[in-house]
Amino acid sequence: MEITFLGTGAMVPTVERNHCSFLLEYRDEAVMFDCGEGTQRQLKKAKISPAKITKILISHWHGDHVLGIPGLIQTMAACEYSGKLDIYGPIGSKEFFSRMFNSFILDAKISVSVHEVNEGIFFENEWFSLEAKSLRHSSRCLAFAFIEKDRRRINMDYVKKFGLQQHPIMKELQNGKDIEWKGNKIRADDATFVVKGKKIVYVADTAPCRNAVDIARNADILVCEATLAEDMRGKAEISKHLTSSQAGEIAKQASVKKLVLTHFSPRYKTVTHIRDEAKKAFRNVSCARDFMKIKL
Repeated sequence: MEITFLGTGAMVPTVERNHCSFLLEYRDEAVMFDCGEGTQRQLKKAKISPAKITKILISHWHGDHVLGIPGLIQTMAACEYSGKLDIYGPIGSKEFFSRMFNSFILDAKISVSVHEVNEGIFFENEWFSLEAKSLRHSSRCLAFAFIEKDRRRINMDYVKKFGLQQHPIMKELQNGKDIEWKGNKIRADDATFVVKGKKIVYVADTAPCRNAVDIARNADILVCEATLAEDMRGKAEISKHLTSSQAGEIAKQASVKKLVLTHFSPRYKTVTHIRDEAKKAFRNVSCARDFMKIKL
């Protein structure tokens, strides 16, 4: 599992920070969280093929979070993208998407499905699920959680005692089922151990709210907006954004393992003070930068 930050700025991009987006690659999936203007060029710089992308999760339809979608899809079509792109966003996303793509001529097309999401789990397969909760912003806005499922691993030292090393029957043990092998009963609970799945959470633009804490509960990584420093709390309240200290409080209340701040106002040349303010509430904090990678 790897996260690549493609844009870590807010409404106005800077030389150092593009509009908001990051990509989570896992098995045969590449899930993009928001897609600000210029994201496809950021992918080029990061040497990531757009053909990898399987899903785009849109937190809300403010321009700095979505204006990269048309260009990205146009490029994917030009590259003969053969998969189906699923786009998930808040209620109203189908209309916003339709308006966006009726405003220019798109010669080549790809298969795209737009899904409107309420709260709760909205996607699930064998390996992971995706969950959403509403945030408190000036437009409908969602927080997202990528939740990897727990999985069983074989205790090879244990099964070797029964002369079992590589055999299709071991799949049954991984599925939690007891097996019979050469006259011996091998219990799944004895022959396997559970590896806890990872949880990655994205809290986009929001004022402080209970849902931000609830969805982030026990996350391995919380990617959270911290648009403004604490001395601008009044402005943050008006625009319904978080300060660095408030982001730190969310991480603390949710008992996350690591907090990664993003979506920084262009007024800040450096963000060291933003990190330090968040650290007063929560110790394990870092500030995202464009093209930063996190491997899990």
